[in-house]
Amino acid sequence: MLESPHTKRQTVYQLAHIRSRQPIIPYSHSETHYRAAVSTQLDQLRRPYAAIRFLLSVPRPQQAPADTGAEIAFAGRSNAGKSSALNALTGRKALARTSKTPGRTRHLVFFALDEQRRLVDLPGYGFAKVPEAVQRQWGEAMASYLQQRDSLAGLVLLMDIRHPLTDYDWQMLEFCRHAGLPVHVLLTKADKLNRGPAQNTLLAVRKQLADYPLASVQLFSATKKQGLEEALNVMGRWLDLDPAQGKQKKTPE
Repeated sequence: MLESPHTKRQTVYQLAHIRSRQPIIPYSHSETHYRAAVSTQLDQLRRPYAAIRFLLSVPRPQQAPADTGAEIAFAGRSNAGKSSALNALTGRKALARTSKTPGRTRHLVFFALDEQRRLVDLPGYGFAKVPEAVQRQWGEAMASYLQQRDSLAGLVLLMDIRHPLTDYDWQMLEFCRHAGLPVHVLLTKADKLNRGPAQNTLLAVRKQLADYPLASVQLFSATKKQGLEEALNVMGRWLDLDPAQGKQKKTPE
């Protein structure tokens, strides 16, 4: 007996939540209710970022805010969609500036969720038309930051799904491996590929990262809001967030 489209959609929906280790939202036969349930979950995961604000922009890690609490850094090639991803994940359309000219971010830009938690937009690399000396300075600054920043809880590494794992990406992965830093790879612009090729790329990248036990990878599209929940769950674990309250979880006494 063939499964109905509704049954297939329900099965895929449940399997996706099982794989992401998230509780299954009760599935409704109504498409409207289904979409509302997913939207509610996304809103809940975004809640801790509701009050996020620009904190500081500095050219060197030595000028960063006090090295306390926990922060997550975002890095990637200058055309990987880093600013769009930050805006989509936080639900803030203009938190990070998007530009038609990749590579405009030349500083480490800090955003504060509260006094102890931050997101950091690192300079884009590998694509921007800037002098080689500036590119080298960016690389040195990022290496110093990734390997010496005690409050850094993890790195979100963005790669255009059509051009993953460039030499620059491998360099970032090596920085993180030497620092013992968790990395979560977003294969951005996943909507640019059909489902089959996108899944094949995901599997291929996952296989190539087998030697990096602290690395994970997923499909992502800021435009289509694909993969937001999965990425936010990773970020929530790194920052020890309680999405329902938008606060850090309390440590039992």
